[in-house]
Amino acid sequence: MDEQRVRGGGPPQWWRQGPPWMNRWAEGRQGTRWPWRSTALLTFVVLVGSNYAAHQQAGDRAALDPFARVLLFVGSALLLWRQRYPAFVVFGTAAAAMLYLGAGYPYGPVFFTVAVACFSAVVRGHRRAAWGAVAMLWAGHVLVAHWLYRWLPPSGDPEASWGQEIVVATWVVAIIALAELARTRREQWSRDRAERAQAARRRADEERLRIARELHDVLAHSISVINVQAGVGLALLDTDPEQARTALTTIKAASKEALGEVRQVLDTLRTPGDAPRAPAPGLDRLPELVEQAASAGLTVDVEGEPPTLAPGTDLAAFRIVQEALTNVVRHSGSRHARVHLDHDPQALRLRIDDDGPATGADAGGSGNGLAGMRERAAALGGTIEAGPRTDGGFRVLAVLPLKVKAKEDDR
Repeated sequence: MDEQRVRGGGPPQWWRQGPPWMNRWAEGRQGTRWPWRSTALLTFVVLVGSNYAAHQQAGDRAALDPFARVLLFVGSALLLWRQRYPAFVVFGTAAAAMLYLGAGYPYGPVFFTVAVACFSAVVRGHRRAAWGAVAMLWAGHVLVAHWLYRWLPPSGDPEASWGQEIVVATWVVAIIALAELARTRREQWSRDRAERAQAARRRADEERLRIARELHDVLAHSISVINVQAGVGLALLDTDPEQARTALTTIKAASKEALGEVRQVLDTLRTPGDAPRAPAPGLDRLPELVEQAASAGLTVDVEGEPPTLAPGTDLAAFRIVQEALTNVVRHSGSRHARVHLDHDPQALRLRIDDDGPATGADAGGSGNGLAGMRERAAALGGTIEAGPRTDGGFRVLAVLPLKVKAKEDDR
């Protein structure tokens, strides 16, 4: 007894999807379930409908015998393979129907099997096989109905009218046209689905890249400050405890800020549809950035005033300045840097200079920071130029296109 019937009293699960033995065998062979329910239903319709047609056409066509029933059953049962072998099935059903009609058996729903097989073959891309099989069946019917009927059963069968052939040809064209329409729609749906999947993957890649940039910028800057202050604290722990305490206080503040920004980035991963709990940083926090750089031993002079920017541009500008100053702290022997801001209605220009010299081979940074700056600028349609200066220092020049937000609402 089926387990589901024992538990819930309803029909067994295989009633909806096929007998378990057939499903397991089919999945192992082709990865999909066989269309056994539709095939069984169509076989029943063909057999019952042919019996009814035999009674209606008694005396005009040959009576159904075991051979006729075998042909009807075989033509219908072949539809089980229509998804895996559509070309074979459409020719097989056409051949069975041709033998059935050539033997003089009654007209009836025998054509349904050919129509279903033809439709399935066209939808799955076997158009030539479908056209060939249907043309073979129609040509065979014409040959039997107009020339061979004299020597084939039933005896005394008259020649069919050509008007009947026109009706048959019309039905054939209609079936092929519907199948072609279904194939076109199916291909269009497949293309749309593939495009949507590709767009979703692209958005996911862009989001991962954005989060990677945010985490890099937050952690690189904060850990650089923490590293410098930790070195100061260790050096002055015994000789100047107060200065060491100040260094530890700076480390605590920098780590707390870094944890807050990392938490904000991770919150967007957990709830991507929600608005961020805290506003994204922008150039209005430039004084805080200068203060953090000063705690790491870097003096920063700021020239110019930033305009009111859109949130995305404001965040990109802040991160570019932050990453440039982080590179100065980590990779430059200079303890002095200059940040120059300039803008017009079309673009914001950021220039960050230090006097060098470099403390290692990767003077401008390890590469990830500069790549992140370029990606941020490129996402807004801007550019980044970074490289050594002729006097031994290093320069980062960013140009970000913008539309300055009006400080007053339109009236």
